[in-house]
Amino acid sequence: MSSDSALSSSEAQAFAQRLRRALEEAGWPASPTVMAHEFNLRYWGRSISVHAARNWLLGVSLPRQDKLRVLAEWLRVSPEALLLGAEPALPTAQPEAWRASALGLADQRMLQTYLRLSRESQHTVQAVVAACEALDASRSAAARHAIQTGASAPHPHMESADARARHTPQAGASAPEG
Repeated sequence: MSSDSALSSSEAQAFAQRLRRALEEAGWPASPTVMAHEFNLRYWGRSISVHAARNWLLGVSLPRQDKLRVLAEWLRVSPEALLLGAEPALPTAQPEAWRASALGLADQRMLQTYLRLSRESQHTVQAVVAACEALDASRSAAARHAIQTGASAPHPHMESADARARHTPQAGASAPEG
């Protein structure tokens, strides 16, 4: 049995049963193809194959810890609940119910479009979102700093006076000949 864990065959079978039940309770079919696709959308490491998903569902092998955490988050149960049968730490919910309650129509359409993109395009979108998140965090930190120091935070769409000066020719400077 391949995995980082030293669980017995019967424990692996019990894991597979809990995994299939968690998929069903979360509104997903216990299909290796669906599971591999949906898992790979959420996992930033090396993708799993349909064969690996099948082995998890049959109790032939167990996911490594990092993959177990992604499975648990996706299926909205605790890693312990999947691996050991402990009580779930997170409530289960139907994916459609979550989407309807948390996202507006435009966001739902955007998410559906994202899910139809190629894996490479999805990674590009993820990188763009991560960059935007970092930019927003940087702007928030700058605003907090400005508040703490009593300085005014620059508006995100306005250049500072120093930046405008760098783009403006100096007085008395001659324009390049062309």
